[in-house]
Amino acid sequence: MIDNTVNQPFLQPAPIVITDRSTVLVIEDDEIQVELLEEGLKRNGFHVRSCCTANGGLRAARDERPDAIVLDLGLPDADGLKLCERLADDPLTAQIPIIIISGTTDQDVVRRSRASGGKFFLHKPYDPNTLLLLINKAIDDRVSWY
Repeated sequence: MIDNTVNQPFLQPAPIVITDRSTVLVIEDDEIQVELLEEGLKRNGFHVRSCCTANGGLRAARDERPDAIVLDLGLPDADGLKLCERLADDPLTAQIPIIIISGTTDQDVVRRSRASGGKFFLHKPYDPNTLLLLINKAIDDRVSWY
């Protein structure tokens, strides 16, 4: 008897198709940076929501549940690392990947960012293409978990 199962193709899981554009929440207090981020992300097909304070960013993350967050550490009303911890610990926002951007020269900031729940870290000034790649990677990784 011939075993026909050897010639059968492997069954592949159906690919995950994202039908809507992904949403990125930008939490940044520098208006010029916000404009540049919004313009670049929109040009690359993202919906963008921005907040200039930690409190506004926390509310937006909880209410809108974006696909990714770009978080500046230097916010006027709170430490960005504390906000990152709150987002990572909150059941409503824990699954949202956070990309931290900062111009700080603190040598320990990358480790502290990761310990606070940040997925990626970029030093300012950064290459916008690198940020775009990290956002896409973070969203792709998140989708693969669900």
